Amino acid sequence: MNRDSIVFPSRRSQVSPEEWQLRCDLAAAYRLVALFKWDDLVFTHISARVPGPDEHFLINPYGLMFEEITASSLIKIDLHGNKVEDSPYPVNPAGFMIHSAVHAARHDVGCVVHTHSLNGVAVSAQAQGLLPISQFSIFILNELGYHDYEGVALYEDEQPRLQRDLGDKRFLMLRNHGLLTVGATVAEAWRAMYQFEAACTVQIRAQGGGELIPIGQPIIDAAAQMAIQATKGMGDQLVWPGLLRRLQRQMPGWDE
Repeated sequence: MNRDSIVFPSRRSQVSPEEWQLRCDLAAAYRLVALFKWDDLVFTHISARVPGPDEHFLINPYGLMFEEITASSLIKIDLHGNKVEDSPYPVNPAGFMIHSAVHAARHDVGCVVHTHSLNGVAVSAQAQGLLPISQFSIFILNELGYHDYEGVALYEDEQPRLQRDLGDKRFLMLRNHGLLTVGATVAEAWRAMYQFEAACTVQIRAQGGGELIPIGQPIIDAAAQMAIQATKGMGDQLVWPGLLRRLQRQMPGWDE
């Protein structure tokens, strides 16, 4: 199928304004993952909880490249991964096994981002995991869990261990597999992944040089407060509008 022939009818008039905004943000997150080159063909995933009383979520159509995803192409599913609206595309079974485990256990989580980037997987394969050697890492280490590799995530009996290993944290390193972040919003989960990916990239590069200089625990313990001061309390909203402007310049069409 030619890429130019993939057209989805607009769902804007079929959903609430709140869901449409969520769809636009989630589609933007997919395209930003592609823009930052964290994608793995069609094999990773980002999910978002739909506002409202139903346990419904949005996830990517399995088979679309991330730069092709639009607000209208996203698939709405229930907590068991069943489609609750028509789509010609399936849902990645391994994708929603992971995401449903997180969404079921963490009702504070609005969005889950999972990547298989080369640097993220490389660090996930290291026995020591993420090292305290960069400014990026200090904002992660006190909120980081680890989950041992159990093969491709296809089986529901792994879910309790995923939930245990994430706990109340924002970052999870899936050993020999990749990275996962959560946030109350798409913007929060995406920026957390930016920090995670950057910390892993720095680590892989630094390990190719000389002796590493570790950062002390008192600095790591103060990182959360420093982040608030550095962003003037604006957090993710300091950067998300700018990311959308960059996306509009380089990869427009996500909000259709």
